[in-house]
Amino acid sequence: MIAFSAVLVRLSEVTPETSAFFRCFWAVPALALIAAAERRRGGRREGRPVATLVAGAIFAANIILYHHTIDLVGAGLATVLGNLQVVVVAYVAWAVLAERPDTRVLVAVPVVLAGVVLISGVLEEGAYGEDPAKGVVFGILNSIAYAAFILLMRRANAGLRRPAGPLLEATAAAAVCIGAYGALTGTLDATPSLEATGWLVLLALTSQVVAWLLISVSLPALPAALGSILLLVQPVGAVLLGVVILDEQPSAVQVAGVVVVLAGVLVATGATTLRPWSRSRST
Repeated sequence: MIAFSAVLVRLSEVTPETSAFFRCFWAVPALALIAAAERRRGGRREGRPVATLVAGAIFAANIILYHHTIDLVGAGLATVLGNLQVVVVAYVAWAVLAERPDTRVLVAVPVVLAGVVLISGVLEEGAYGEDPAKGVVFGILNSIAYAAFILLMRRANAGLRRPAGPLLEATAAAAVCIGAYGALTGTLDATPSLEATGWLVLLALTSQVVAWLLISVSLPALPAALGSILLLVQPVGAVLLGVVILDEQPSAVQVAGVVVVLAGVLVATGATTLRPWSRSRST
């Protein structure tokens, strides 16, 4: 589902800030209903939602940068560039969470990074995209914000089986931040067309609600590095969907990069990793 997000952004044909805002805005009511059901079943969550509110502010920067990168290099390649987060997460988790990745995960990181370099088009002339060089810069910044968001949400969901509450708080905070930024810069269209609204509602319900609920459940149960590499299935899917649905035409070198990324994912998922962070903290 989340692999479809960049395709839906392109189909909406609105500004990056508009698609980012409504991705969050239309997700809030659905997440609120699910979070209310969680509270009825399991009671109120303990603690203050500081981590999720901070995560939401970071997610706002993440998806604004991501949606701009989609405009610069297309849906598929923008998604791959955004997933440089795998490099950041693996080593931040090691340094901050004392969670040493398995050797295979460490081997997979440079493999995946090499694939991302090929996909970025920096090694060839005439690579696909409106402005691949600028797209690389936006993609790197996006990946840093994405890594921070993943780690914060993983911490917020550790030990919980009620993921809608933290995701609701983060999504609502992101909507506020994006709305404020869009209003200040004049890049937010508050009244997109009916067709665009349809694509944006679909984007919100699939990528932001269902997909991120599944990711939120999964992240606390996996070591951070392995979880971030598994998420690289998203950019591979996005490249394929961009070709099939949007008629994007990445070069042969960029396609080779997709294959290299997939090889890295296969290496990582074959690893026997250390205990999940949520368990190792208790020991």
